Amino acid sequence: MTQRADGRAKVTVAGAGALGLSAALALADAGCEVTVYDPAPHANASAVAAGMIAPVFEAVLDPEAAPHFDLLMRARDLWPELARRSGVVLDRSGAMAVGAEPWLEGVEAALIRLGVHGIDLPRRTAEELAPGLSEVFAGGVLVREDWRLEPGAALAALRAAAEAAGVSFRNKRALDAGEADWLVVATGADAGLVEVAPELAQLTPIKGHILRMAGAPAGRVSVRGQGVYAAPADGGLSIGATMEVGVADPTPDPSQAELLQAAGARLFPALAEARPQVFTGVRAATPDGLPLVGFSKAKGVVLATGARRNGWLLAPLAAKLVAACVTGAETGAYAGRFDPQRF
Repeated sequence: MTQRADGRAKVTVAGAGALGLSAALALADAGCEVTVYDPAPHANASAVAAGMIAPVFEAVLDPEAAPHFDLLMRARDLWPELARRSGVVLDRSGAMAVGAEPWLEGVEAALIRLGVHGIDLPRRTAEELAPGLSEVFAGGVLVREDWRLEPGAALAALRAAAEAAGVSFRNKRALDAGEADWLVVATGADAGLVEVAPELAQLTPIKGHILRMAGAPAGRVSVRGQGVYAAPADGGLSIGATMEVGVADPTPDPSQAELLQAAGARLFPALAEARPQVFTGVRAATPDGLPLVGFSKAKGVVLATGARRNGWLLAPLAAKLVAACVTGAETGAYAGRFDPQRF
């Protein structure tokens, strides 16, 4: 770390999503002078999300996440500390899976393999937790280990905490580290800094649609179905999400939105007649589904990007690793799996 007269490292953070803001706060708390650059801080993929902190159902339902359940749980376990520090509100009500009997049996078997105790719910209890749930579901399986947050409110809380810690913000694009000692690249699917951080070439964009159903009964837990989820949101439900690998165009596609609404209506039939707001986000993914967090080949550059669909979940763990890289502290047990040079 470059030593200035006051002993503080000066850091430029490119990107004001979940990873960028969490890293900026961790760096400020570690004594660094931090400036965050983002030309559109309210239009990042972190804002277009359901905000699920869901290590269990991610490992159960996503084959790419399954091998990394221990890492996902470790990241989740860091969230209470970050929430207290930043004022982010965590909803720990849990998440429920519903579906056809063979599929649900597969979910329960996967939970057992992970060592997680799922709670079998009768129909009445399932509907109390998720009002309007389709009558075709005889019950569900609840896990308490999965949490969620409200993305917009969480981004605002993280930014406010960072500002209070002395972080400065610039509504423009970072082209390099500038006068800083370090550049932290947390730009998601934006590969504009690839000449500065060549590891960004490993990232593939993934376009996703999410629907906001204002006025729909929000219920008390997130609901996971076959190829679809429904999560409580301010004043309604979020229904998600499509995944179009290799697509970077953020323009909403009506046909994708229709398919997603139909999937949501299989969970909650009343949604078939709703008029949703359609949002899109473009995330970035690596070949193994884990983000790039750690040192770039380029001197003075640290990466925190490519979290695929788990940016919110992994944010506190990535932030700790970024701060360790910049300050020379111990990077911890998971640094190897995040290493940008692993490919």
